[in-house]
Amino acid sequence: MVRIAIVEDEDIYVEKLTEYLEEYQKEFGETLEITVYRDGDGIVSQYQAQFDIILMDIQMKFMDGMSAAEEIRRQDSRVVIMFITNMAQYAIRGYEVDALDYILKPVSYFAFSQKLSRAISRIPREEERKFTIPVKGGVLCVNVSDIYYVESAGHNLVFHTASGVHLASGTMKSAEEKLADAGFSRGNKCYLINLEHVEGIQDKCAVVKGELLQISRPRMSAFMQELTRYWGDR
Repeated sequence: MVRIAIVEDEDIYVEKLTEYLEEYQKEFGETLEITVYRDGDGIVSQYQAQFDIILMDIQMKFMDGMSAAEEIRRQDSRVVIMFITNMAQYAIRGYEVDALDYILKPVSYFAFSQKLSRAISRIPREEERKFTIPVKGGVLCVNVSDIYYVESAGHNLVFHTASGVHLASGTMKSAEEKLADAGFSRGNKCYLINLEHVEGIQDKCAVVKGELLQISRPRMSAFMQELTRYWGDR
């Protein structure tokens, strides 16, 4: 199943895009789950990295599509974003938020279906690995890829994830053992970092979702080797 959000404030295009998605399902046998938002602030306020593809109008009343995409990218580096616009010059800015493509209004089914097929081909289809976080009163199940980093906090752990920050019981050693083969690396004694979300190295820190996480001197060489190997395998 492919989870798609339509973010569009014009009724005619909400109806048209929904119609095209339903037609696409019949033509290609793809199961699509469709959610509609009428403005950028609607999807941003409820966002928890729950979509595979977002069809985003650029010009909307309360929060424009570009601003909404910037907010979403801070939480989700994997979702495929496609802009819908009647002015091609706006689409150039899409590269700033790693947008895959743009669809020019008026939208034709043929062009839409071609671009949607391209978007669907970019969705990671491998089975997502799950990880259970022991939170107060129970457990929370998340995708490993949605964990940005794990932070040691006294006798507890803080999981920084796409769905928010979660305080959990446990030790850094146990978390490291469980995530040993999932692309995580110790930056120092306080941070276990998901290499998938490392955007770069700056001032002896790993940049993760805009945060600077200190890499200790003893760990720097090994961390850089693991990061270089991870990037090379992508």
